[in-house]
Amino acid sequence: MTEILNDTNFEKTLKENKLVLVDFFAQWCGPCKMLAPIIDELSEEYKDKIKIVKVDVDEAQEAAKKFEIMSIPTLIFFDNGGVKDSLMGLVSKDILKGKIEELIK
Repeated sequence: MTEILNDTNFEKTLKENKLVLVDFFAQWCGPCKMLAPIIDELSEEYKDKIKIVKVDVDEAQEAAKKFEIMSIPTLIFFDNGGVKDSLMGLVSKDILKGKIEELIK
């Protein structure tokens, strides 16, 4: 199961990890539920290369506001704490793997 962050530990996680993928989601969001197993699989597959976490926008409103999350799911890749890239909406595992592979090189 992928770690779920809140406003308290969100910034700390970004600072402690070179490359982080954050899945901004909500419990009530259908596409988010469809993306969840993909995020969990990739979190396990890439655990030694990238930190993959989730942020519930209803529970971590400060983080969602800071990054202007207007639709979910939104996936943001952080590199050394700064935004490196992002994807919006439901995406396939192949697309996500490709983006991760591109960023870890």
